[in-house]
Amino acid sequence: MEIPQESRLLRIFIGESDRWEHSPLHEAIVLKARELHIAGATVLRGSMGFGKSSRLHTAKILRLSADLPLIIEIVDSEEKINAFLPMLDKMMGGGLVTLEEVRVIHYRNGPGGGPPGTGSPA
Repeated sequence: MEIPQESRLLRIFIGESDRWEHSPLHEAIVLKARELHIAGATVLRGSMGFGKSSRLHTAKILRLSADLPLIIEIVDSEEKINAFLPMLDKMMGGGLVTLEEVRVIHYRNGPGGGPPGTGSPA
């Protein structure tokens, strides 16, 4: 699969406790992106953050949160990202979604067939 050098980065900010049809929302989003043959998706877990409600979510030892912030980054062509947006809108209750232009420098497997630099299968 090839993706254009001029692509889009979809960034989705949600909480760990967010759900979609009895599954973690972040898993549902990544699996839907994979099902649609989107070029790639990564889930990043934040140690601290807040959103529209201004409620602080933190991983501090004295205040363990069961709802840490998550960021899902998805990269592909403008057309594929635009086709994914209506599905994403149905899945999300709250959160923040941003879209920006990116220039893809490399998109290839590492030596073991996994993500670049890992040397292991995906």
